[in-house]
Amino acid sequence: MVRLRSRHAVLFILVTLLLFLAAATAAADTTKININTATVAELTGLKRIGPAYAQRIVEYREANGPFKKPEDIMKVKGIGPKTLAANADIISVE
Repeated sequence: MVRLRSRHAVLFILVTLLLFLAAATAAADTTKININTATVAELTGLKRIGPAYAQRIVEYREANGPFKKPEDIMKVKGIGPKTLAANADIISVE
């Protein structure tokens, strides 16, 4: 009986540890990306944004000044509502 309880305790500890690690990973995934200051490499961390679109974002802000709101990213050629929706929780302008 003692072995069974200690196995349950070890299993409980392992499950708890895995849940903690999963929560920590999820929290790390919500890091904001400031589209006014991010490099091309950082911008590729956005969903649906590869190096070419990231370069367009940088070029757009250099030519037109900083984005005032996250929705302004749609002013960049080729970036539309789907890309904005996919990144709405991580795009920042501050």
